[in-house]
Amino acid sequence: MKAVVLAYHEIGYVCLEELLKSRIEVVALFTHRDDPAEEIWFRTPRVLAEGHGIPVFDPDSADTLAFLESLKAFDPDYLFSFYYRHMLPKAVLHVPRIAAMNLHGSLLPRFRGRCPVNWVLIEGERETGVTLHMMEVKPDAGDIVAQRRVEISFDDTAYTLANKLAAASARLMRDVMPLLESASFERRPQTGPSSYYGGRRPEDGIIDWTKSAEAIYNLVRAVTHPYPGAYTTIDGRRLFIWKALPQEGKADGPAGLVVSRDPLLVKTGRGLLRLDSLELEGGREMDAGAFSRAHDLYLKSLGGRL
Repeated sequence: MKAVVLAYHEIGYVCLEELLKSRIEVVALFTHRDDPAEEIWFRTPRVLAEGHGIPVFDPDSADTLAFLESLKAFDPDYLFSFYYRHMLPKAVLHVPRIAAMNLHGSLLPRFRGRCPVNWVLIEGERETGVTLHMMEVKPDAGDIVAQRRVEISFDDTAYTLANKLAAASARLMRDVMPLLESASFERRPQTGPSSYYGGRRPEDGIIDWTKSAEAIYNLVRAVTHPYPGAYTTIDGRRLFIWKALPQEGKADGPAGLVVSRDPLLVKTGRGLLRLDSLELEGGREMDAGAFSRAHDLYLKSLGGRL
């Protein structure tokens, strides 16, 4: 039994790792070239595949005749997509003899689409997970083969949650592997409330101080390192907030007003937000104490136009 794997990111690495332990032969890996503009904090499947002598390809698109013909040449029983970023056309999904499957980083049908690890934090979810499902042309809509749940802690960031999801993905693949090896897996339709979220851009990290302290905290932890970061503005420059925590309390003044130096507190639409780690554009990241000594923000209003 043979499989072609389309994979990237840490989840792609661990899922490929589990396949390599199985009786399913991985005959090729299609992946992505690392982007110099992206912080590559994860292990890349390319390294794992090359270490096992597996041919590796990194096409610019999956929607070409050359891509389709190269897949057909491997004559796979399975096609697995693990955090592969190119959309796959219908013809590609018909190449494998048994199934084309994708692993998605949420509990489908909720949080379909892009960046689920960030969106579940932004939305303040307390649980997420991973789903192995049949692929259809419509993204993340196919029948479910297996799921595994993951608890979201209040102090989770996108980084810690991504690692939890990677561990869950490895366990899911390990558990379902005997069924894949025997082609005896079951599938069930997606049911219940569904939601779809699009991709995120760095500029989506701008802070709206009229929101609650908890909502702003959720944004901060969703896009902190290794992501581009949540930011506000001060004196015409971006001010990145890398770490913060909601605080109970009230203060006079508009949302976005810095109401305390120590601790460094900002008034929000509901509650106060304690800023713990900051970086002024063009400078370096500092803890709140060091930042306050270098830049006095007390009674200044954050936000506004650049």
